[in-house]
Amino acid sequence: MAPRRTRTTKAPEGIRERVGGGLAELVPDRDRPRGWSLLIDGAPQSHVDLDDPEHLDFSYQRRLGHVIDLAAPPGRPLRVLHLGGGALTLARYTAATRPRSTQQVVELDTALVELVRRELPWDRTWRIKVRGGDAREGLAKVPEAWADLVITDVFGGARTPAHLTSTEFLAQVRHALAPGGLYAANVADGGRLEFLRAQIATVRACFPHVCLAADPAVLRGRRFGNVILVAADGELPVAEFTRRVASDPHPGRVEHGRELESFAGGAAAVTDATAAASPVPPESVFR
Repeated sequence: MAPRRTRTTKAPEGIRERVGGGLAELVPDRDRPRGWSLLIDGAPQSHVDLDDPEHLDFSYQRRLGHVIDLAAPPGRPLRVLHLGGGALTLARYTAATRPRSTQQVVELDTALVELVRRELPWDRTWRIKVRGGDAREGLAKVPEAWADLVITDVFGGARTPAHLTSTEFLAQVRHALAPGGLYAANVADGGRLEFLRAQIATVRACFPHVCLAADPAVLRGRRFGNVILVAADGELPVAEFTRRVASDPHPGRVEHGRELESFAGGAAAVTDATAAASPVPPESVFR
């Protein structure tokens, strides 16, 4: 059954509308005249500056921005598949920094896409095609070796669905990736980091080269947060990625090689038969 639509309401603090994933809020950025944050049921999802699509406000999106920057020489167009759309922050960034890039976005919440298209419109000359549907089903429709970069940033109820965490899912990602292509995923975890360790093991089982970037406090289990996993068949630009992540406004840490293997702690790779959704974030995360 399609979700029941409710009337959009505009308040001094922003815009609220019921979408498939819950209550969507577009909250104006008081420091940027045309900046907006997208929240779903109170959980921050995206930030967009309509005047400056190269601005990435959230730390995890800046780290994904570094991946986009390092996926090819500066300015060269890319073919990018975004699994999960949100407010299309990263698609906008790619279009602005790499003109003539061709991008596909797969977003399950079509009501959210309609809201973003209406309230946060993007440049119609950008080659961004948005498709409604499940991320894995959309991935299966991508031609073999089409994508230079695949980004997974999918959350339903603040959790990554189980079917996007397995070796079978990553086999489909590899099928879509062109030679030399990169895979990047936004993973959320905290505490004992059992989900993250399993995801590291899963990605390492499918790709020979893997690294991660995150806030050091998250990697020490002191708080719940986002971790960016990056993988490829070829060598990763780890040194430059490390430099960029360390120089961010909120510096992060990059792990790879033996340190990453040790961090995974012998966790087993996840299959479709054993997959589970990412853990529920503590309520304090969104306060």
